Amino acid sequence: MLPRDLKPEQFAEYPPEARKLVTNYLGTLQQLPLSFVPSLLREIIEYDFKFPAERRARDKELKYISSLSPPQLGECFGEFEQIRLSPQLEKSDWTNAPAQFIEQLSAYLWTTHQIDAFRKASNHYAERLDAATPPDHPPVPRLGIAVIGQGADSYSEPLFRKLRVHGAYFSRVKPENGLRLLLDAVAARAKAHPIPYAHWYIDGGEAAEHDPALTSVSYSALGPLRTALLRKVHSQIERPGMGPETLRTILAQLHPSDLGMDSPANGKPRDEVLDRFQVKVLTEGSGTQIFSTVFAQWAAREALRRAQPLTALVRFAPRQRQRDMNELLSGGGGRPELDPLGSLVDADMGAYYNWLNQQRLPSAEQSSFLVWFEDHNLALAIGPSTPRGTESNTPTDLGQVLSWAT
Repeated sequence: MLPRDLKPEQFAEYPPEARKLVTNYLGTLQQLPLSFVPSLLREIIEYDFKFPAERRARDKELKYISSLSPPQLGECFGEFEQIRLSPQLEKSDWTNAPAQFIEQLSAYLWTTHQIDAFRKASNHYAERLDAATPPDHPPVPRLGIAVIGQGADSYSEPLFRKLRVHGAYFSRVKPENGLRLLLDAVAARAKAHPIPYAHWYIDGGEAAEHDPALTSVSYSALGPLRTALLRKVHSQIERPGMGPETLRTILAQLHPSDLGMDSPANGKPRDEVLDRFQVKVLTEGSGTQIFSTVFAQWAAREALRRAQPLTALVRFAPRQRQRDMNELLSGGGGRPELDPLGSLVDADMGAYYNWLNQQRLPSAEQSSFLVWFEDHNLALAIGPSTPRGTESNTPTDLGQVLSWAT
């Protein structure tokens, strides 16, 4: 089947909002090449479980494509039309399984030496789309916060080395009630700008008490989910012939209900958007199931990339020490031994990655960022008016540092 043969009933299994969207733009999809359409359907089929920023991006993209005249469509998608596809790909159920189609397409493009042509076509299309759909600018400058080093008594090496050139380093910050101060500041922003999924608190351990206005994800709260996932992984890798690519495909198809996330959360209806996000963090991130520092950094990356929040506080916690991989995946070995010092090193780099990811969002030049060594007197602030590459040994507190950054 080719896109020109698409009919509304072929999308009967799509979730309600996704089905409505694809039906509204069916005439547009029918004009596009098969080498492109499944990539768009992969996003549309998940539309009901996307964050508002992602929905707006898909709406803009479809509106842009539908506005093109036939000659403009030919110019925009001509390079995709030149991609040769196999009969097996054309006969596959790419409408209901677009992600699987894309995996098969990737392998086919490599074996037929068309991957460079496809990459070129994709880059040209992305450039056109970016030029035609300017990004949404945030209603208030973004604020990112990283809290690192939980449980580490001391550290003799310099911290925040990669960030110091971009901001001001403070060496005499009063640590008392520091985490509470930061959580309260984040909550105040959430109440001042009550936008869904715009204010996040991600914890690599057990989440501290926080305002319910925050979108919260924590490594500890996902313990049962991680255990269920690791059991599935362990059972799959014991099967004869199981390879990493097949395992990745199996994990990509998992839904929250497959891992026991189908009952109400604390007596409240489940947040299906957040549930899907958490499952994807654990199934798509390498090591997110077993290392808390990796979980915190990857969850922050995905939240920034997908939800584009106004506020994100990420608190890193001690991860377990390295063990045999089979032992890690099986969940055996009793209570894991923690590595606070190694985790501090991981989190220091993770904070830098969080800042980089925040800088990729619209209006990055107005954004602020703060990183603090938890329960210690070291912090660094980056902001539009913060002098770069400076140091201060004047006694201060996190509230003042945060105000200088923002």
